[in-house]
Order: sequence, then structure tokens, then C-alpha cells
Amino acid sequence: MLELLPMVFAAPGEALARAEGVLGDRPAPLHASVAHQVIGIWQRDFGDMRLALNHLRRARAWAARADSAEREADVLATLGVALVHAGRTRHGLDALRRGVERGTGHTRARVLFRRAYAWWVLGHHREALEDVRRAIPVLRQADDVIWTARALTLRATVHLALGAVERAEADFTAAEALWDTTGQEHDKADAVESRGLAAFRSGDVPAALRLLDEAEKRYAELGTPTFMLSIRRCEVLMAAGLAAEALAEADAAIRALDGIGGQSTRKAELLLAAARAARLADEPQTAIARAALAVRLFAGQRRTWWETHARLVLIGARHAAGRGSRRLVADAAAVAEKLAALGAPAAPEASLLAGRIALDLGRTADAERHLAVAARSRRGGPPLARMTGWAAQALRAQAAGSARGVLEACRRGLDVLDDHRMTLGASELRARATAQGAELAALAQQASLVSGGPRRLLVWSERWRATALSAPPTRPPADPALLSGMTAYREIAARAEEARMEGRPVPALEREQRRLEREIRSRTLHMRGEAFDGGDRFDVGRLLARLRDSGDGQLVELAVLDGRVQVLLCGRGRVRRFEAGLLAAAETEAEHVQAGLRRLAHPGAAARLPVVEAAGRRLEELLLGPAAAHLGDGPVVVVPPGRLHRVPWALLPSLRERVLSVSPSAGSWLRAKETAPPRGGRQVLVRGPGLATGGAEVPVLAGRYRGATVLEYEDATVPRVLTELDGAALAHIAAHGAFRADGPLFSSLRMADGPLIVHDFERLDRSPYRIILSCCDTARFATVGADELLGLVTALLPLGTVGVVACSAPVNDAAVVPLMLALHQGLDAGLSLAEALRDARAALPADALHRATGWAFTAFGAA
Repeated sequence: MLELLPMVFAAPGEALARAEGVLGDRPAPLHASVAHQVIGIWQRDFGDMRLALNHLRRARAWAARADSAEREADVLATLGVALVHAGRTRHGLDALRRGVERGTGHTRARVLFRRAYAWWVLGHHREALEDVRRAIPVLRQADDVIWTARALTLRATVHLALGAVERAEADFTAAEALWDTTGQEHDKADAVESRGLAAFRSGDVPAALRLLDEAEKRYAELGTPTFMLSIRRCEVLMAAGLAAEALAEADAAIRALDGIGGQSTRKAELLLAAARAARLADEPQTAIARAALAVRLFAGQRRTWWETHARLVLIGARHAAGRGSRRLVADAAAVAEKLAALGAPAAPEASLLAGRIALDLGRTADAERHLAVAARSRRGGPPLARMTGWAAQALRAQAAGSARGVLEACRRGLDVLDDHRMTLGASELRARATAQGAELAALAQQASLVSGGPRRLLVWSERWRATALSAPPTRPPADPALLSGMTAYREIAARAEEARMEGRPVPALEREQRRLEREIRSRTLHMRGEAFDGGDRFDVGRLLARLRDSGDGQLVELAVLDGRVQVLLCGRGRVRRFEAGLLAAAETEAEHVQAGLRRLAHPGAAARLPVVEAAGRRLEELLLGPAAAHLGDGPVVVVPPGRLHRVPWALLPSLRERVLSVSPSAGSWLRAKETAPPRGGRQVLVRGPGLATGGAEVPVLAGRYRGATVLEYEDATVPRVLTELDGAALAHIAAHGAFRADGPLFSSLRMADGPLIVHDFERLDRSPYRIILSCCDTARFATVGADELLGLVTALLPLGTVGVVACSAPVNDAAVVPLMLALHQGLDAGLSLAEALRDARAALPADALHRATGWAFTAFGAA
């Protein structure tokens, strides 16, 4: 009978069935005790806590009838853990104390382990380490492999909570060697999960995501819930900049836990995870509600460690909601003091929060005291802890009026984050991780505006702009599972599109498509970054020299400080600053313009043209202000913030008749200007299915570019198109574009065999030197992180593409054809993309339909 107990964590379903079978055969007291204990453990960890407590009390009663002190001690330990998880802390600890007293030798060591586990759940880490220290030698002496491995895993987890990563990794390694000799599949899955947590604590986010996904698959095979895993994954997702996903996962886990009547302790921890995620997702009211409930639950469970962390989140959310007060400063300071006494790594974060609130209230002396404590963490620990320290140091310098000190602290802090970002292989994670440096970048810009003049402001504007494009993304591995998943995704997406066109239902196909998207994205997030030296630091002199060499052009970089647009006009050997309008007003006007362009894409909407042109004039005033009068006659490069990516810049009166290009950053424009074209000058023309005009420009272009590779009809498949695009000098793709706001890296171009997505482009060794996308919505992006863009165009730029022509709005397909033919005529004459697009607009008929079509297309980059 006793073999059923280890089976609960080897084959949980089988153990439950066998225990229920034993109870149906009128067993002896000893056997009945074991059976009820097995059912109680199963319900405690995977089901209903009320049923768990009922079975465990019956197990204790049967153990007493069997007159076995060792049996009763073992059941008391299991019952004690269950009571603690149910939030009945005092009764749980009392049961565990009695279990320690009743047991002897080997049994007592197992009870000590479970009390150590209870101490860990409660946040009493020193007590947990003491009990596990006493248990491990006895378990080893008894050659109890399973319980020794459990004890080592627990000790490692406690070390992680206290920030002792190296000690944790040593224990995890020793435990893993023991697990490999057993058949404890659930324990093995738990060990993989714990290794994921250790990887995260050591700063390896991709490895953490991979290990947590592996653990989830193992749990799924066993049919067991994954509430603890959800808590840990939320922590990793938040560090990866995926706070909204973490909030969704935590809330879903809370609903599932409530549905089965699960552990009260886990619910409190999930509420804390949800509160943290909501705070990072800029949802302070949601964070306040979740954190307040977590505080009440933790207090009722007598879990001081956890309650204090929940109070930290609650105070931070209240501050974000604008509820600053002297009382809030005192509360944050008290939390910082308590966390420090508990040995919690989050203590500097609380001190930083106290300092922030004090600064907002003008209490500089109080702020200095708290910030000085927080700043100590800048010298060591994981990257995000050091970032906390450098943020505190920057705020100290700002309060002291030292612009130099602010800039130095911001530089050091962003350097730490740069190193962290380069461990991330996925371009999405690199982009999202920049949000963690947004405050430092803003502080530096403010300091440079006050003390350093336009040049210094330009340098700091560039320091944290479009950084995800500063290094090529890690090439996805030749992973057979990933490749087959992308092929399956393409097939399912094509079938779903065909069904929609035929009016057939598609729910099953859409569910499978979403499943495959999750799998593809998951595998790409597991990629670890490759070593990159960061390239050359941005140099203003080099930029001005290159602008002079490019026909005395000017570069207009728009920085945003305190909600207002600052125009940095670079050219003719100097950088000048002008102040324009409010960013929020410009965003609103840009949306109005987009709506106007959508209407003008339909014949008969010419009456809307004056309205759109008037909106363009208002946009110019908001975005360029007085700088518009100083642009000169040469070409202009516009570097807008990410939130203005949908502005049709050619609509602005001062830019309408000139050579115009748009770049995510001045640095990326410089890199593009200095990128040599590939040898051979190969051209590729692609025509996808379902276009209203049939891609009418492609046959004409095929006649113009003798020897060009033409892919159309059944030849325009994703594998073939990617093969031909790799290293091409010029590519023209006429295909339906689809932008995915919910998953920008699944934005696509429709090919004969399904969608060509951003993840496909990232597999190229070198994307085409120049590429023209003659379809709608190819220049739409998702704004993420501090000032990053994810979409088709931004996927191409780091891979070797120096110039892209793409469209930011729906356009009339028939009007696109003459624009494209005129554009290629200019390229054939040796013009750049920006020059050719300017001339192509001028060559179109002057009616509203064609003018709107020309405005909707933009030249990106520098070719």
C-alpha cells in the first residue's frame, strides 16, 4: 500500500484511481489511512481543498486506529501543509509541530521537509532553511532518493527567494541528478520548472521561457494543473516586457483555481502576480484592486513576506494613479525597511518608490535619504536590480541639480539594459525590453535640453530610439519543429482564407491557426541573443557630414519631452532646435488624416480632399512648427517617434513636393547610407493571388527588367519567394498585405500557398537591398517598448534592406498601378527610392483618388 504515496507524483491519475479502489474493498485501518492520504494529496495539489482536508482528517483518524505513530506523524505533516495552503496557518503549523513530535528518524526527516515547505510558502525563509538543513542528512543516510531530491529542490527555491542564485543552482543540479534515477514524473516536471525560475533569476529570459514551456508540456501529459508555473511564468513575462500577457495568464489561472476550489495560498500569489502585471501594463486601478485583495489574503494567512511584497505593489499602483501623499511616502519607507529585514531582493525597489513619491511632493531631503539606499543596488546583482539602482542615482542627481550626474547615471543604467537586451534573440523581446529604460532615457533628454543644447539632446534622443534595429535579429534555428509548424500554419491560414471567401464557417481552422501561432511565437521567444559589439556610437559630426554629401539635405528628428514635440533640425553643419505642438494633438490629427485617406481610396469621395489637405496643414503646425520655414530646398529625412508612425508625411505642405524619406532613427539612416549594394544587381518581381488589378504592373516591369526573376501564380510560394529574395538588389512584391495589431510579427503578404509573415523574413541571410511593397497596410506598425516599432518594414531594415517603399493606409488598387510604373521609371533612370517616389507622385493625374494614393506611400530608409 505504501507504494501509492510516491505514485501521486509519478502517475497522479493512476494513484487516485487505485486509492479509490482500495477504499471500496473495506480495507484495514493502515491501508485506509494510506488511501485517504493519497486522495487528500491529489485533491490538495490538483483539486478541491475542502475535499482534501476531509480525506486527510479521515487518514489521520485511521492512522490512530492502526496505532501507528509513524503513520500518524506522516499524515499530520500532509494535513499541516494542506491547512497552510487553505489559509489556516495556525492550525497547519500546529499539525506540523505535532508531526515532528510524533515521528522519529526517517519519518521525522520527511515531516521536517514538509514543515520547511510550509515555512517557504509562508515566506519564513530562515526557518525553512533550518528545517531542511536538519532533514537532508537523515534522508541521505536512509538512501531516500526521492525525498532527498525534493529537499534539495526546496532548499534551492528558498535560496532563489533570498537572491542566492549560485547556491540555488548547485542544489538544483544535485537534485536533477537524483531525479534522473527515479520515475517521479511530476517531481521531474517540477524540477524543470524550478530550473526555469533559476535561469530567470540569473538573467537568462529565453532559457527561462523554454524551461517553463517544457514543464508545462510535462504537466499536460500528466493531466495536472499548473498554478505555480503560471505564477513563475508571469514573473518572466513581465521581465520580458509582456505585462499584458502576464496579466491575462494570471487572471485566467485565478478563474481556473476558483473553479476547482483550489489552494487559497496560490490564489493570493496569483493576485499578486496580476497586480504587478497590471501596474506594468499601465492599468493602475486594476493593480490597486488585485493588490488590495492580495494584501488581505496574505494577512489572513499570516504570510508577512508575501503581504509586504503585495503592499509594495499596492503603494506603487496608488502612486501611479496620482494618489501621492506624505502618508504614502511613510508607507513605502516602512515596506522598504520590512523587506530589508526579511532579506528580500525587492527592498531597493521600495526605497526607490519612497524616493519618487517624496520628490513628487517636493520633499527633497526625504527623497535623498530613500534614493541613496536604493542607489546601492546599482553596483551588483541581476540587470533589473542594477537598473533600479541607476534610476535612483539619476533621480538623486536631478534633485541636486546636477545635469552631468543625471547623464552619467542614465548612461550607466542604459548600458546595463543594453547588455541584458542582447541576451534576447527574438526581435519582439528586444523591442519590448526597452520599456525598462524609458524613464532613464526621458531623464537624460530633459537634462540635455536644460544643459547641453540641441546636439546633446539629439545624442540622447538617439540613445534609446529604434534600438531593436541596431543589431541584426538572431537568425531562427534550423529547428525541424519550428519549420514544420510554420508550414502547417501557412497551410491552415490559406485554408481559412479560402473558406471565408466561399462563405464557409472557419472556427475550427481559426482555433488551429491560433494554436500554431502560439507555438511558433513560443519557439522564437526561446532564442538566445548572439554576441554583438553594439556597433559605433551615434556621432553627430558623422551625421552632418553624410547629410552634406547627400545633396545638402536635412534630417528632422522629432523628440518628445513632457508631451511636447521638440524638432531637431540637422544639416548645413549644425543642429537647431524648435518647439512644436503637443504630441497627443498630433496623434489625434494623424488618425483623422488616416480616416480621410481611407475615404479618398474610393471613387466619388473627391469632396473630402480639402478636408484632408487642411488636416495636413494642421499636422505640419503640430509636428514641425517654425522648423518648417527652415527646411531649405534639399531632400529631407524625417525621424519621428514611434507613436507617429502612421503620419503620411508627404501630405504636409512643406514636404509635399520634395525628396522625402522616413527612418526609425538617425543612426539607422546612417547605417543604411553606408551599406553597399549586393553584387550582381538581381531583380525579383512577385505577384500574389487575389489582387483586384491582378498585379497589373508586374508584367510591364518584367519587360523593363530583362532577366528579372518573376514569381507569379503557383510559382509564388513562400519557400520559393524567400529563396529568390535573399540577397536581391531590388524586389517588387504585389500582394495583399495584412497587418496584425494583436501579433505584429504575424503581419503578412499573401502568397500562393499562404501568408509570408515577418518570422519568415527573419530567416533571410540578407533581405533585398531595395524592396517595394505595392499593397495596403505594409507600412503599419505596432508601437512597443520605449520607442520601438514591430512590423514588415522594421523586420527588413536590420537584415540588409536600406530602402523600402510601403503604404500606411488602404489605397485604390487601380490607382497604385500607374504610381508603381512611374516609380520604377525613376529607378531605371538611376534615382533613389525617395527621388523616384517624389517624381512618381508628380506624374499621376491631379484628381483626389491618385493624389491620396501618392500620399499613402512612403519611402523608408536611405536608398
